[in-house]
Amino acid sequence: MATLKTVTSVAALSFSLATTQVMAEMQTETIEYKIDDQTFTGYMAWDDELEGKRPGVLVVHEWWGHNDFAREQAEKLAASGYTAFALDMYGSGKLAEHPDTAQKFMQEATQDIEQVKARFLKAKSLLAEHESVDSSRIAAQGYCFGGAVVLNMARLGVDLDGVVSFHGALGSPLKAEPGMVKARVQVYTGGADKMVPSEQVAGLVQEMQNAGVDLTLVSFPGVLHSFTNPGADKFAEEFGMPVGYNEDAATRSWQGTMRFYEEIFAQ
Repeated sequence: MATLKTVTSVAALSFSLATTQVMAEMQTETIEYKIDDQTFTGYMAWDDELEGKRPGVLVVHEWWGHNDFAREQAEKLAASGYTAFALDMYGSGKLAEHPDTAQKFMQEATQDIEQVKARFLKAKSLLAEHESVDSSRIAAQGYCFGGAVVLNMARLGVDLDGVVSFHGALGSPLKAEPGMVKARVQVYTGGADKMVPSEQVAGLVQEMQNAGVDLTLVSFPGVLHSFTNPGADKFAEEFGMPVGYNEDAATRSWQGTMRFYEEIFAQ
């Protein structure tokens, strides 16, 4: 994989295909990579002043695609002491501005579970190979569409220490089987999320219990879908979507995730 790098000041605008920015101790790098003949664009973030190798965390975007929100989550993880890679499940340039386009991109990406797995595993390998990462300690977190992706990767037995789903779909044609799931699982969902009804929540609990999976699930009463994304209110107003940002749920779910990572990576 060939990646171009450019070091810039905080005020500079990055316009190359692959860049490295220095912002205080924060390093960020946009990475183009290929799977078969298709190009994807991911975003790595880490603190280069931390000594030694550290755990890595994959970030899987919402159904809109690999956007600024996904990159911001990677930067927050880097600021917390991890190396994070915001991966791309759709392909370079596929960023939706309308729900109909997002639905189309999501359907194309998920039409074959083996394709989903291949794209996830490629990103995982890029993260594991990074010079700052302890490849034996890797987790994944996803938002909405991405939350469903990380749960399905756990169901498929992908070697991960843990997965975290933020307002992700909980039902799936895939079912966790006893002895198959290696990851510990943490789920945050909104109690008023019309896209993730209570039947899905109950179904996931039963599924994971039957499979002997270590599951923690938190449901926030009265909270809507996309509660971690400050842009959700704009989507609700513009497209009439039943989504909404909730600062308390966003903060508490992030704090819970940080505690989760501290625990699983200490083992």
